[in-house]
Amino acid sequence: MLRELQDAFRRGVLDGDGADACALIASDAIPAERRLAIYRNNTFGSLATVLRAAFPVVCRLVGEPFFRQAAAAFVRTAPPRVPQLLAYGDGFPAFLAGFPPARPLPYLSATASLEWARQEALFAADAVPLGADALAAVPPEAVAGLGFVLHPSARLVASRFPVLRIWQANRPENERVPRVDVNAGGEAVLVLRPDGAVHNHLLSPGDLALLRALGDGAPLAMAAAAAAAAAEPDFDLQGALAGHLTRGTFAGVQAHEERERVW
Repeated sequence: MLRELQDAFRRGVLDGDGADACALIASDAIPAERRLAIYRNNTFGSLATVLRAAFPVVCRLVGEPFFRQAAAAFVRTAPPRVPQLLAYGDGFPAFLAGFPPARPLPYLSATASLEWARQEALFAADAVPLGADALAAVPPEAVAGLGFVLHPSARLVASRFPVLRIWQANRPENERVPRVDVNAGGEAVLVLRPDGAVHNHLLSPGDLALLRALGDGAPLAMAAAAAAAAAEPDFDLQGALAGHLTRGTFAGVQAHEERERVW
């Protein structure tokens, strides 16, 4: 009985098919249809507010009415799966990629991906970033075989559009929006929160390939040779590694064969 009640209520709220739910709702001064409509409006309104908080740049790009329309359509197709509002919205970037009214804005989904990466980074687990001094005890000949563990907050976003410039130009606090040529070429971004604040770092093709390979568990030498060098033949591995150790991209290293963490 409980499962049938829940299914009827879900249909009544999300699909607008309230006949079964209304039959199970006790009416008094307020008719059952009105009670269900109030709950439906509150549900859609609260979830749209959650999405707007997670995707403020997307909202500014399209305007409030368009965003509300997109949010309502998303809620109908992808209601929350877990009772945690901060986790709601992970499927919104992919939804926007297939949302017919958004077709004239092909960069919208990528912008949403960057915003969601920042949302995930903000609430990711804490970890002490790996510093350059942590490698001091590692023999130089062993460094190439190390696997570097990405910081829990690290997220990679790559797009054929200048996604970081779009995001920077359209932040809600900007009074004036500078013009961005959306056809100026793609960008790859590392999103990171090593110190309590979320940061964006623009990546070269080689750096993106390096971090992807390390994130997949490849040792440093393999990541550099098979990924970074292939994407960027003159890639400066030493400079890139020093930069990541400075900004806190890694949370640890491990010997690739023994899988033992080295601090």
